[in-house]
Amino acid sequence: MQKSSAAMPFVLVSTGIWSCVHKPSDKKPVSFERYVSGSTLVPVIKVTPNDGFYVHTYYDVCPFSPSGKFLVVSKIPYEDKPPRYGDSAEICVIDLERETIETIYRTKCWAHQTGTMAQWGVDDNHIYTNDVIDGIGVCVVINRVTNEIKALEGPMYHVSPDGRSVIGFPLHLYDVTQRGYGLVAKDRSNPPTLPKGASAEEGIWQTNVATGEKSLLVSLKQMADHIPEPPPQNDGTFYCWHSKYSFQGDRIMVVLRCLFPDGSGGRNVNVITCRADGSEIIRTHSEPVWGHSGGHPNWHPDSRYLIRNLKPDGKDDRLCKVPVDGSDPIILSETIDGGGHPTIEPNEKFIITDIKYLDPDPVVRIRLINLHTQTEQAVCKMPTKPLYNQKGDFDELRLDGHPVWDRSFKRICFQAAPEGHRQLFVADMSSLH
Repeated sequence: MQKSSAAMPFVLVSTGIWSCVHKPSDKKPVSFERYVSGSTLVPVIKVTPNDGFYVHTYYDVCPFSPSGKFLVVSKIPYEDKPPRYGDSAEICVIDLERETIETIYRTKCWAHQTGTMAQWGVDDNHIYTNDVIDGIGVCVVINRVTNEIKALEGPMYHVSPDGRSVIGFPLHLYDVTQRGYGLVAKDRSNPPTLPKGASAEEGIWQTNVATGEKSLLVSLKQMADHIPEPPPQNDGTFYCWHSKYSFQGDRIMVVLRCLFPDGSGGRNVNVITCRADGSEIIRTHSEPVWGHSGGHPNWHPDSRYLIRNLKPDGKDDRLCKVPVDGSDPIILSETIDGGGHPTIEPNEKFIITDIKYLDPDPVVRIRLINLHTQTEQAVCKMPTKPLYNQKGDFDELRLDGHPVWDRSFKRICFQAAPEGHRQLFVADMSSLH
């Protein structure tokens, strides 16, 4: 295998796996700054320095370490153009107590919407990310104590709660249905695609972290066979998008899409769940089957439901709790609009989500929804990057808030650009509980 973008020597330890010892960069001080422009519901702190462009992973992947002492973030090399194949982003760890930042790895696998997919394992010592090795996007495990780096055979969207396995769809195929989320293709004008139909040889891969070996957990065909209605067009091609373990690690959620010959359908969202071993495949409720009926599904902390934006009446987005057994969704509020990237805390009191609008410039509002009182408050409003480009198309360079809870559900981390560049903020929500 070729040398990784960590630019360090490595030794082959078995087929499909390599390891190396990597020395991270020196820690640098960061002056955390209280955000005071405008009013905020709770204290909001900017935790990233002004030396570049920073993002976390996504609204459904926690950047806070298990102890809550650290954040793992991505520093991307530029923000005004799509990633160029071969360019590297930095994976950084922010010490929230000592106010320092340290670059621990450099990777060629990054995107504006999901950063480097960097996330924690079961402790503060292990970080998982992706990199490009021999032209293929694979998971890389970083040990912060020994500085050892180990590459696995398979791709990673999410790490299991016990840290023993990772799951993911091939990273070079993410941008086929929606750009800004996966490994950059060598030729963006002619990206790789799958054959028509639902492949029996491609789908969600599961990789054993101990052995580094991957296996096909559930195929596209197995998932497509559970969609109750035929596609509206012939010769469509199925792809997966996000895949995520439940909080207990017993089930997996997969977003399944189908791209049709006329270019339509790329963002239709059928959601499949299965057991962690790939059995008991269930399609969760979504009507219409082939329409833009909902979006941004995420696990409820009890792992028996998903939280998702849906249009139960066919008109307005509502925040819904969707049973994984495929039964009808439960509307959480009849009066508060859905939308954004919603997640819920275990007691079902608060939902955190976001919304972006022109005011007249692009602004992101972080929304706190109290389901007990059926009320909504703005945590804060901040300038951000535009939702659409100059052509009026949905911009892969946009910057959504992507608010994400910490593991105690007392803080959130989110993204904004109040000074024109991507930065990360932490809001202390503990006073509201």
